[in-house]
Amino acid sequence: MKQDVKRAVVLLSGGLDSATALAMAMDQGYTCHVLSFDYGQRSLTELNAAKAIAAQLGVAEHRVLRLNLEDFGGSALTDSSIDVPEGESEGVPVTYVPARNTVFLSLALGWAEVLDANAIFIGVNAVDYSGYPDCRPAFIEAFETMANLATRRGINGDPIRIETPLMNLTKADIIRQGNALGVDYALTVSCYQADDEGRACGRCDSCRLRAKGFVDAGVTDPTRYA
Repeated sequence: MKQDVKRAVVLLSGGLDSATALAMAMDQGYTCHVLSFDYGQRSLTELNAAKAIAAQLGVAEHRVLRLNLEDFGGSALTDSSIDVPEGESEGVPVTYVPARNTVFLSLALGWAEVLDANAIFIGVNAVDYSGYPDCRPAFIEAFETMANLATRRGINGDPIRIETPLMNLTKADIIRQGNALGVDYALTVSCYQADDEGRACGRCDSCRLRAKGFVDAGVTDPTRYA
């Protein structure tokens, strides 16, 4: 691997936040190797969205890994017997997928070592988010510490950074940034239960946060609704 090239592994779900994080990584001069997961989620149209976003932004490489998190279930996103809530909920919502970001970041870390990448980008956010424990700054800091205890780069004094450029932004801020960087949000799918054509329900927590973000940003919402 050439040492003068700044590489990053970027986690891309196909949603608004991860698409913006990818655009920000590219804007910072990283050659981006993009990783998405088919993990048994309820809406697979987000993977079609991820492929379209990766193509639109012109990434170096895009891989989709298959995981069978539906074998465990325990989340409305991976267990069809659990309904996706369409109202406000208290505490950690049932759409939280147990240990999902820990699993995703661990696999991204493995690829980052192979690529000799400097950073891993993940579009987690602690402002306008759904209350997931694995989106908090404390989790990211702890994972980065662990990552650099567990890798060749880390013990050789060349740590891999976990970059979270959206962490302290509102949804409106994220949309404004992405707009400025040329993200085509019409390609993105954020809905927890989008139909086979990628059309959003307009009722789930993710849809409500997304719609409010576009209103607050003063940007036309390109979301297609069922």
